[in-house]
This record gives sequence, C-alpha cells and structure tokens, in this order.
Amino acid sequence: MELKNAPTIRQFLIDNSERFGEQLLGEAENVRSKIEEIQLIGNIDLLYNARKLVLLVVDEEKEKVKVFAEEEGIAWAKYSLTLALKIEWVQAIRRTLWDFLYEYDKMNKSTHNLDEFYKMESKINKLMDDFLNGFFISYSSYKDKLLEEQQKLVENLSVPIIPISTTISILPLIGSMDEYRFVVIEEKVLAEIAERRIQTLIMDLSGIADMETEAVKLFKKLLDGISMMGCEAVITGLRPDIIKKMIELGVELGPNAETKGSLQKALTAYLRDVAENTGSGISESRKILINGDNH
Repeated sequence: MELKNAPTIRQFLIDNSERFGEQLLGEAENVRSKIEEIQLIGNIDLLYNARKLVLLVVDEEKEKVKVFAEEEGIAWAKYSLTLALKIEWVQAIRRTLWDFLYEYDKMNKSTHNLDEFYKMESKINKLMDDFLNGFFISYSSYKDKLLEEQQKLVENLSVPIIPISTTISILPLIGSMDEYRFVVIEEKVLAEIAERRIQTLIMDLSGIADMETEAVKLFKKLLDGISMMGCEAVITGLRPDIIKKMIELGVELGPNAETKGSLQKALTAYLRDVAENTGSGISESRKILINGDNH
C-alpha cells in the first residue's frame, strides 16, 4: 500500500493510519497476538490509542499526553494487564512514528539542518518518555490503592468480634495465622475490649488452618494483653497440632486463659451464668444458640 502525501505531519499520519497500524503490529510481535484479548478484558483498543498518542505527540500536547498516560495507567492496572506488553507496545509506537516521520520528510524533500532535527527529536522522544513515566506512576498508584483497600478489608475480616451479651463476645478465628495477622488481631481486640467493656472474650480456634511459629508466640502475648485489660479469655477449639506446636515452643497459656473443649460448651456455661446473675430467663434465640436447633 502506497503512502499518501499530505501538507502536514498530522494529516499525513491521519491519512495513512491504516498503514501505520499494520507496521506497528509488525514491530510488536508479542503484543500482536494479545490485541483481541486485551480488547476483551479491558475494552482497550490498542491501535486506536496508539494513533491517539502519536497525534498528541506531534501536536506537542504536553498536558493531554499527561492525562492520557494517567488514564492508560489506571486501565492497565485495573485489569492487571502485563507491563512488559505495554513497554513493548510504546517502544514499537516510537519506532513506527519515526519511520513515518522519515517517510514524510522523504516524500516532501524536507531538508532539516542538525539543530532543527535534534530539536524535533528531543521534543518527540521527551513526550514519549513523559507518557511512559506518567503511565507507570499512574499504574503504580492505582495498584497501591487497590492493595491498601484490600488490606483494610482483610484486616477488618480478620477480627470479627461478635457480641453475645453486654459483657461477653466471641472471636472466631479462621484461616492461616501469621505474624502480621496476629499483630492486627492484637491491636483490634484490645481496642474492642476497651470500647465495648468486654469482660469475657471467647476465642474459638477450631477454624484455624495453620498457625506459624511467630503467631504462636504472639498468641501468648495477646492473652497477656487481654488479661491486663481486665478481661477473661476463654479458648475453645484448640486442635492437637496447635497444642503440639505450643509445647515444642515452650508456650504455656498460664492463668490468663481458660480452655473449653468446644465453643458450644463455652456458650452454654457463660450464657447460663449471665441468665442466673441477671435473674432473667434466656431468650429463645439464645436457647437455640446454646442447645442447638432441634427442629
């Protein structure tokens, strides 16, 4: 396909956009096979965006290049698209643009002196570099924001303290326990004890899949902290593998925690005490909680 001449570089790129796209795909072999996939995943039209970028660059639209880079960074981060593909794509755009600038000058018999050429080279490459830098900053910022939001969600889900009465609460722990998660649990548990004036905290460990060595050590520290807050800790659901790990590490629960065989036994004992101390009967919902639904 022959290139069409035009009075300006901008018009030259517009009139030969189809040829530009063909050459660009030839330059970016790895991206070429991912064009449809990227369109499907993130609704991103790579060829359209490439043409948009080169026009912004040749028009020296610095602010628009910056905004476009931010938009592209967010889009690629949002759909977790590969950075390596983006780098290859932008560099292919750069090479293709320079090939077309050369063809334009050749067709129009342009005679740039060295100063003019280097000024043009500096402007174009700087704007392409600015686009890449802006893209990476935007991509990283969006990813960091997502990670922070996910971390907060995990932290909140890590400490699901459930009030059973005005003085008794349950903390069911599930999943894997590592050092970081236990630090989060300690901070939130102590804060909740102070805020809700919890006198008895029943900690059910039956849902724990694994407890790392440092987490076992921090567990003893958490029990000490609960005791110092004037709250009684009741441990239920201790499995043999966790007990074995505690013994191997020399970790003893000591006087700061009472153990019960199961959460059901702990609830039965403590809620009956509450009913007797308050002189009131146990509500129907609590009876079901204690004895199970026999219907």
